[in-house]
Amino acid sequence: MYAERLILETDMSGNLKVMPTLPANKQFEVIFLLLEKPDSTVQVKRIPHPDIVGRVQILGDIMGSTPETDWDLLA
Repeated sequence: MYAERLILETDMSGNLKVMPTLPANKQFEVIFLLLEKPDSTVQVKRIPHPDIVGRVQILGDIMGSTPETDWDLLA
């Protein structure tokens, strides 16, 4: 038996963003530890949904189109 550390990330619904590839026909004992702070060294690569790639054009100032109070941002 050996240990392998995996850091998994969930979306807003609590579902895994990426399913890890695991060896076939094996049994696993899993212990989940919730990290207090996300690892700041991990770079998240954000890509647009394939249906909108190359189709969206930003015309003008999207941040100034609504009062700052309506954005519901944390201060």
